[in-house]
Amino acid sequence: MRTRHILVATVAALALLSFHRPAQAADPRVIEITARRFEFTPKVITLKQGEPVILRVKSEDVTHGFFERTLGLDADLEPGKPVDIPLTPKAPGRFTVICDHFCGAGHGNMNMTIVVE
Repeated sequence: MRTRHILVATVAALALLSFHRPAQAADPRVIEITARRFEFTPKVITLKQGEPVILRVKSEDVTHGFFERTLGLDADLEPGKPVDIPLTPKAPGRFTVICDHFCGAGHGNMNMTIVVE
């Protein structure tokens, strides 16, 4: 009889523990960015300091670069081959991402802004 009480108590405790598991961390938010002569779309994205995200960047036309030194961004974008860039911004600020692969006459104006709050 005593063994059965211990068994019932153990099963009840395990069932209770299974309902009180800490929540699993959600998958990082995915932000899609498109590069095409001579712009990134969207032009501005806003992130939260410490929030992990995935920047999914793709080129629609020619090879582009995706570069920003402070955030540690440096990717080569080939047409038809999206690149996932994990990012967890550590400090607030405004950061300018540039295309660092010459892509034509308007190349010098190809940039976007990442705002970290």
